[in-house]
Amino acid sequence: MAKSHVIAGLDIGSSKIRTVVGTLGEKSSDLNIIGVGVAPSMGLRKGRVIDVEEAINSISSSLEDAERMSGEPINHVFLGIGGGHLESMDSKGVIAVPDGNEITESDVNRVLEAAQAVSIPSNRRILRIIPKAFTVDEQKGIKYPVGMTGIRLEVEAHLVTGLTPAIANIEKCVHQAGVDVDDIIPTGLAAAESVLSKRQKELGVVVIDVGCGGTSVVVFEEGTTLHTATIPVGGESVTNDIAIGLRTSIDTAEKIKIEYGSCTPEDVNERETIDLSLISKIDTQTVSKRHMSEIIQARYHEIFVLVKDELAKINRDGMLPAGVVLTGAGVKMPGAVDLARETLNLPVQVGFPQNFEGVVDKIDDPAYSTAIGLAIWGSRFEGHSYRLDFRSLNLGKALHSVKGWVRSLLP
Repeated sequence: MAKSHVIAGLDIGSSKIRTVVGTLGEKSSDLNIIGVGVAPSMGLRKGRVIDVEEAINSISSSLEDAERMSGEPINHVFLGIGGGHLESMDSKGVIAVPDGNEITESDVNRVLEAAQAVSIPSNRRILRIIPKAFTVDEQKGIKYPVGMTGIRLEVEAHLVTGLTPAIANIEKCVHQAGVDVDDIIPTGLAAAESVLSKRQKELGVVVIDVGCGGTSVVVFEEGTTLHTATIPVGGESVTNDIAIGLRTSIDTAEKIKIEYGSCTPEDVNERETIDLSLISKIDTQTVSKRHMSEIIQARYHEIFVLVKDELAKINRDGMLPAGVVLTGAGVKMPGAVDLARETLNLPVQVGFPQNFEGVVDKIDDPAYSTAIGLAIWGSRFEGHSYRLDFRSLNLGKALHSVKGWVRSLLP
C-alpha cells in the first residue's frame, strides 16, 4: 500500500486523544481501519492547550500506539478540534459569470471566496466554509452549479471559525509530535461523517456529540449543514457536579460515574448506596446512588435544553424528521437516550461509527465517532487540502479538490 494512501485521523479531546489509521482500497470510499491509538489527554482543557510539553507527550503516545498496531508510520493527519472557542455564522457570496458563459469549478471557487469576505475579528480564523445552496440568476436551491449557464452566481454558505491562538497552539503541538496536518475539521462535523447516512442528512437530523469538555451540535437538512454550535457543557461538568454534590475527589467521582451512573433516578432504589472505600483510598464514606443519579440527570437535562434552544434559533425545534443522533463518549450513560427523547420531543438513537471496515471490535463505540469521521473525511480527498481558506491555502489545490468536495455534500 502506497504511503499516500494511508489516512490518519487525530481526535484531540479534553479527556482522551484518539488516533485512527486506515488504508484506501481500489475506491477512495473503501476505508479499511488497520490501527487505533488512545492516550489520556494531558495538557489540554476544553479544546485549548494549557501545557505544551504535556500535550505533545499525549499526542505522541496516541500516535505511537496507532503506529504500533497498524505497522505503518504516520506522517500526516486530519486533525479534529473542538471547544467553546469555535463559532459559526452564515454568509453570502455573489459573483458575475464572465459573458454569461457556462459555470466552471473556478467560478464556484470564486463565489466561495467571496462568501468569506465577511468581517470577523482579527484573532479568528475560518476553519470551514460549507455551501448550503447556490443561486444561478433567479433559480434558487441549486446544489452543484457547474455546467449550468448564467450571468450571476450566488452562494449561501455556513462558516465555522475558531480562535487563531488556540488553533495555532494545537497545530504546534501536533507538528512537534512529528506529523504534518493535512486539514483541520471541527469535531462535530467529523463525528457526523461517521454516524449519519445521506438519507438522514437529506430528511433533517441533529447530531449531538457529547464529549468531556463540551458538546457539539450539528444540524443537517436537504443534504447540507444548516447550523453548528458548541455548548460548553459535557462529561467533565457531570464529574465536577458529582464531586461537589457527594463531597468526593474528582478521581472518585469519575470512577463512580462510569461504574454506577444513570440518568434515570426513578429506576434506582432509594436505599442503594455506594461504599467509596472499595473504590478510593481517599474517600471512605458511603453515598446514595439515587442522589448521584439525580445530579447526573440534572446536568444531562441542561445539555439537552441548551440543544433545544439551538434548534429553536433556526426554527427546527421538534421539526427534524430523522430526529436526533447521539454520539461521543458521554452518550453511553444509561438513560441518556430516554432523557433526550423526552426533552427534545424527537426520535433519538445512539450513533455508532459506520462506513468502514477493519478492526470493528475495537472501535464499535460512540467515543470513536470523531476519529473515524476524520479518517473518512480524509479518505474522500486522499490528502488534498480543501479547507478553502484563501489566506493560507494553495489555490491550485483548492481548484483541484472543490469538485469532489462539493459533490460529497450532495444527498
